[in-house]
Amino acid sequence: MTDKRRLSILRGLSLFAVIGISVFIYSVRDQVEQFAGYGYPGVFIIALLSYATVLLPAPSLAVVFTIGGVFHPLGVALSASAGAAIGELSGYMAGFSGQAVVERMDIYNRIMPWIDKYGIFAIFVLAIIPNPFFDLAGIAAGVVRIPIKSFLLACWLGQFIKATVFAYAGAASINWFTLL
Repeated sequence: MTDKRRLSILRGLSLFAVIGISVFIYSVRDQVEQFAGYGYPGVFIIALLSYATVLLPAPSLAVVFTIGGVFHPLGVALSASAGAAIGELSGYMAGFSGQAVVERMDIYNRIMPWIDKYGIFAIFVLAIIPNPFFDLAGIAAGVVRIPIKSFLLACWLGQFIKATVFAYAGAASINWFTLL
């Protein structure tokens, strides 16, 4: 089997896996929040599943905010950001498998040149900003073949900053309720 054929098979399997994971997680999205009762591992699982969906909304930051008021916010941020970074690999795999699915989307065409020009710095900045378009940044990172370790590190650092803000905001909001 030639390398080109092997790469085509790998791309096809990656795309199939991403679609399957996204459909499964979207179908059980109502049950995902039950993992919050498991503490830090539960937060990790919620973030992993939420960020593994590609272009389908799933809860995560609301859980980080809420659980940040129950557990130590830094632990919540570490767990959530690790799960989010690993979950974002599904978008990266979708980009690696081929961009034909999203290349006609206007927002993708705006993000792609930025990812191509700024690489992991763009991933880092986009991971910090709470937005529904980070999946497209992950797809673009896979398309331009940003090294997976660099992608994971930039994604984790950005997600960690974002999760820290939300977890500490959740912890601070608990005190508001005691004042009422």
